[in-house]
Amino acid sequence: MPYTPHTPKEVSAMLDTIGLKNENELFDCIPKELQIDGLNLPDGLDEFTVFSKFKEIASKNATNKTIFMGGGYYDHIIPSAVDALSMRSEFYTAYTPYQAEASQGTLQSLYEYQSLVCALTGMQVSNASMYDGATALAEAALMAVRITKRNKILIDKWVNPTYIKVVQTYLEFRDIDVEVVDYNDAIIDETIAAFLFQNPNFIGDINEFESLIDTLHQNKALAVMSVYPIALGLLKTPGELDVDIVSADGQCLGNYMSFGGPSFGIIATKQKYIRDLPGRIIGKTVDKDDNELFVLTMQAREQHIRRHRATSNICSNQNLLALRSTIFMSLVGHDGFEQLAQLNYSKCEYLKEQLKTISGITIFNQKDTFNEFVIKIDKDVTLFLEELSKKDFYAGINLGKLYDNLQNCILISVTEKRTKEQMDNLVAAIKELV
Repeated sequence: MPYTPHTPKEVSAMLDTIGLKNENELFDCIPKELQIDGLNLPDGLDEFTVFSKFKEIASKNATNKTIFMGGGYYDHIIPSAVDALSMRSEFYTAYTPYQAEASQGTLQSLYEYQSLVCALTGMQVSNASMYDGATALAEAALMAVRITKRNKILIDKWVNPTYIKVVQTYLEFRDIDVEVVDYNDAIIDETIAAFLFQNPNFIGDINEFESLIDTLHQNKALAVMSVYPIALGLLKTPGELDVDIVSADGQCLGNYMSFGGPSFGIIATKQKYIRDLPGRIIGKTVDKDDNELFVLTMQAREQHIRRHRATSNICSNQNLLALRSTIFMSLVGHDGFEQLAQLNYSKCEYLKEQLKTISGITIFNQKDTFNEFVIKIDKDVTLFLEELSKKDFYAGINLGKLYDNLQNCILISVTEKRTKEQMDNLVAAIKELV
């Protein structure tokens, strides 16, 4: 949108034309109690002064700290080609194109995205992406309710706590019962629509869910699994586990952390559930001249069909970020994913082993973990993390703020970007403080 400035003389002429004394009269239709008394903004500045001001503000950001924080957003390597291709003007939008004949390149990239997600998860169909990982899991829960015609959802307590809150919020006004349980104690019967679980879970544990999935299917309930895409380079795919619906957050696939966003959601399922899949699905066909082309095959959104029949009312599928993941997955490839996952696993194991040697540090996890684990200390975690921040480490997440039973616990994440030197330096810093 172009910036069109107007001089005071031009503004006065426009007001005279419509019979007003000043701009404030344009808002007379708004009740006085809802109006504000000015915005307290400074006078306008020239372009170069504004640029200098923004640089001054940006310089206050800490950009030199080594990141060992995860909890849903991860500091992964992003190949330069991802930026170079996704920033091209043909692609630079967050929205799915509505005029398929004018948007073949974007539609093809989304078609490739769907194909790559299916290859990564082992599922049969994927949509053209969702808003983020939390809402993707909530949409999967709604999908399970539609399929089973049941109104009870169980969700494992070690699912990302943000995801749990979003699922609860989504389902609160739908007359759907949501229970947060420990998957080991879950009672599965024919009243359950689905069990929602995460693997690896929020604290990094890798669990065996095969028996749970079998029990769910025996009771005609659905297995809904939230995954960490990078981990699928080593772990069994949801398809191999016979999971019914898969969701994930795609930030780790070629997207920056950016203060907690932006991100996009992944959702995939079995072929037989395709008509209950929310969002949009891109298909490939031929025209009357037998030329290959791409189309919006299914659009089960309230913008496209009768509102009461819509499967989702999320209006953005985060197309640009899904495109970045398509480029990322294409560049990394099958073997690259395995190597990437192995690096995340082995580097995390190295740091875990080093921290075990420090007196006063206990590893909380009793199971195998993937690139994330919990340590317990005998000190005030808030002050401990602040001291490590002064030493230029974002050392982890204070789990005491999220769980009542995890006081003095810190969630630490290690990705392929962390070097041995960085990990050794963190260990040395922790030794000084414990």
